[in-house]
Order: sequence, then structure tokens, then C-alpha cells
Amino acid sequence: MEGRFSEKSDVFSFGVLLLEIVSGKKNTSFHLQGLSLSLLGYAWKLWNESMAQALIDPTLLSEQNFEADILRCIHVGLLCVQESANCRPTMSIVLSMLTSEIVNLPTPKQPAFIEREVSSPSGASFDTPKPFSVNNVTITSIEGR
Repeated sequence: MEGRFSEKSDVFSFGVLLLEIVSGKKNTSFHLQGLSLSLLGYAWKLWNESMAQALIDPTLLSEQNFEADILRCIHVGLLCVQESANCRPTMSIVLSMLTSEIVNLPTPKQPAFIEREVSSPSGASFDTPKPFSVNNVTITSIEGR
């Protein structure tokens, strides 16, 4: 956020990716009607309400019972995206957490970037998501001479 990068920046990105995989939603295009939460904020809200299973993409819950493993991934993902880089685990610890070498996981603290700022050019807020972006892009066919 302040332009400082560290080894914990990669941990943060990995946490976002983990939450995106588990939820089946992209952080950059996540939108909930009436809430200005990012995917991280929504995951945090569900975690605090003991409803983390509501974040899980239903296609991940097949005939085999992986819910406990997926909830562990959510827990680890939230540990990776904590506000303070000092509170985030290292990637080697993340690996140990995901492979259950570390059984008791610490309680995550509030993630960074939980609110999503959405505004129009005039400053008014949007309540409805756009299904696509409007880009003035053309496709050019390049051929050799």
C-alpha cells in the first residue's frame, strides 16, 4: 500500500490466490450487492461469523468430503493477508500449515484491503456490478511482408 515490498508481499499475494481458488471468485472483480467489501473483506466477515463454509465454491464440494481441508485453506489464506506484514507467515511456514505439519494454526487478524472502493467518474457509488469492462480495444491481424 505504501510502495514497500518484502518477502511478505509474495505471501500476501499467495493468500489472495488461495482465497480466490477456494471461493471461485476473483478479488479484482468481486462484488456483493449492498456491501463494499473486497473478497478479503467478505472472507473475513464470514470467518468472524463462523460461516467460512459459505465462501467455498460449491463445485469444490464433490462426493468426497474435503470441507475440513478447504476450511484450513481459508484459515491459511486469511493468515497470509493480514494487515501487518510482520504477522504474516513465511512461505515455508505456509507450506507446513497446508500440509498439516503445523496442526494448530494461529487466529488470523484483520486482513488488509478489506473494503472495496467503487466509484464513478463523478464520484457516485455503484450498487450494481458490470458484467464486463468497456475497453476501446481493437483486434489487429498482423501479417508479415
